[in-house]
Amino acid sequence: MSEAPPHALLAPRVAIPFIIISLIWGSTWLVIVDQIDGVPPQWSVVWRFALATVGAAILAKAMGHSLAISRRAHALAAVIGLCQFCGNFNFVYPAELHLTSGIVAVMLSMMFIPNAIFGKLFLGQPITPRFMLGGLIAIAGIALLLVNESREARLGGNVPLGVWLALGAVLAASLASVFQAGKTGQSIPMPSLLAWSIFYGLLFDIALALMIAGPPVFPARWSYWAGVAYLGVFGSLVTFPLYWRLVREIGAGRAAYNGIAVVVIAMLLSTVFEGYRWSPLAVSGAVLSLAGLVVALRARNPALKSG
Repeated sequence: MSEAPPHALLAPRVAIPFIIISLIWGSTWLVIVDQIDGVPPQWSVVWRFALATVGAAILAKAMGHSLAISRRAHALAAVIGLCQFCGNFNFVYPAELHLTSGIVAVMLSMMFIPNAIFGKLFLGQPITPRFMLGGLIAIAGIALLLVNESREARLGGNVPLGVWLALGAVLAASLASVFQAGKTGQSIPMPSLLAWSIFYGLLFDIALALMIAGPPVFPARWSYWAGVAYLGVFGSLVTFPLYWRLVREIGAGRAAYNGIAVVVIAMLLSTVFEGYRWSPLAVSGAVLSLAGLVVALRARNPALKSG
C-alpha cells in the first residue's frame, strides 16, 4: 500500500463525510439535552435505537444487502452493540445531566487517543510523530476547556462525575469503532453489520433501562419525539456508516479527530442555547484544540489509500 501525501487527508472522499459527520454530531449534543428533560436517560436511548434498528434494517435491504450473517459476525455485532449503542450512549446521556452539551462534546473529542492506541494494537495502524504532536496540542486545549467548565459549573451538577461518565463513553465508542474495522467487520457489508449492531445494542439498552429506570416512559411532548427521530435517523443511520468508513479509510486515530470539529459546532450551539460563556481560558482551549486538529490531519498516513 503506497503512502499518501499529507494533503490527501483533505481529499473529497475523506473531507465530505468528515464535514457531514461533524455538522450532524455537532448538533446532536444539544438535542440530547431535551431528551433528558424529565425523562430517564436510559429510556431516551432505547427509543432512539428502537427507531434506528428499524431504519437500519430497511436501509440494508434497500441497498441490496442480506441481513443473513455468520455466527462470528453476530458475535461481533453483539460486541459492537454493547460498546457503541449501549455503553457509549448510556454514559453520554447521563453525562449531560452534569455538564453542558458543548463540554460533553469536548470530552468525546478525546476519542482520538484510545482510537489511535487501539488501532495500533488491534489493526496495526501506525501512529506518526506529527499525529502525536497534534494530539498533545489538542489535549492541552481540551484541558483548558475543562478547567473553565469546572470553574463555571453552570448546571449545578457534579462536574467530576460528568467527566468520568464522558470518559466511559469515550472508551466504549473507541473499542466499537476499532472492532468494526477488523477483518471480520470488513468481511460483512457495512449496512448489515450496522443493522445487527444497533439491534443487539437495543436489547442491552432495554435490559439496562428496566433495571435502572423501571417501566417504560412515553413523554407527551412532540419536541421529544422529533428529537428521537433526528437522533435515530441523522445522528445514527446517516453518520455511523460514514464514520466507520473513515476509520477504515484513514485510520482509527484520524477518524476520531472529527470530534474536534464537532466540538466547535456543539460549543457554538451551547453558547446560543445554554448560555455558555467564552472566557479567555475557554477561547484559548478552543484555539489549541483546533490547532491540534490541523496538525494531526496533515500528518502523513500510511493507512490512507492513494488515488
